[in-house]
Amino acid sequence: MRGLELSEGYFREYGLPMLEEQFPGLLPYLAAGLCGEGSECLGFDDNISEDHDFEPGFCLFLPGEEVVDRKAAFALEKAYLKLPKEYRGYRRSLLAPAGGARHGMMRISEFFEKKCGRNYDHPTISDWFSLPEQGLLEATNGKIFFDRYGEVTKIRAALSAMPEDVRKKKISGQLLLAAQSGQYNFPRILAHGEPEAAALALAEFTESAIRAAHLISGRYTPYYKWSFRSLRERTDFPDLAPILGSLLSFQNDPENAARKIALVEQTASRLSEALRERALSSLPTDELELQAYEVNKKIADPAIRNLHILYAV
Repeated sequence: MRGLELSEGYFREYGLPMLEEQFPGLLPYLAAGLCGEGSECLGFDDNISEDHDFEPGFCLFLPGEEVVDRKAAFALEKAYLKLPKEYRGYRRSLLAPAGGARHGMMRISEFFEKKCGRNYDHPTISDWFSLPEQGLLEATNGKIFFDRYGEVTKIRAALSAMPEDVRKKKISGQLLLAAQSGQYNFPRILAHGEPEAAALALAEFTESAIRAAHLISGRYTPYYKWSFRSLRERTDFPDLAPILGSLLSFQNDPENAARKIALVEQTASRLSEALRERALSSLPTDELELQAYEVNKKIADPAIRNLHILYAV
């Protein structure tokens, strides 16, 4: 069973009835769902995921103390803890996972501030440049099952909409990093006979290409452990996953040099094609450095456009 399905079922069968019966006056101010850390919040969980931090439960979001005071919050927490300890063959753990509890009662402000900083509800352009994409993804992933107050849904919608000029600045920076590490440095490092440094160059190229692909697709890049899975399933570039996988899998020796250089160029071609399809560039070239500066030119705000091209990476 997938974690989101388990969580929503547990909420519908036990959580919501408990709230309706014991806290009808608080219902207009509550939200419930499952989002944040964990593969289940991304829909990437499987049988292996069940070996840790996998249990029936949900996030119960509360507004500030001026709306739901400490006494009411404490009562809600106690009621949540009394919910059935087992559901569909899965048991709730008595221990919180590393990094803190992922289920149960939490203040809206505390959850989003942890993921995206203090200005989570009204990020400035400057904030958008410093917000980690992993944090943005954890704040907006998963599913909200219930939200009569509307605040959680409103914040998630705002954090899902990265300003276009910021997105273009990030794309241009990742393209330039990919150009430097893959198209320029990798062949030169191989020529110098430095296979270890070549591996580092390909790792940087791969990460930059994955991040660029997510940004071009309008997606946030997850924690590295799920980046290939997300590339295959959540972006417009599922074909890049096997290409980049091959780059990381084969030895950096003379026998594989030409093949790897071709794979780098194949990746660059695919990204360049996507830029043209989305009117982010009109250049016919597959040189990612030129594409990076072309995307940067498309930024409407001159203050953002004139920032260093690597400012957002």
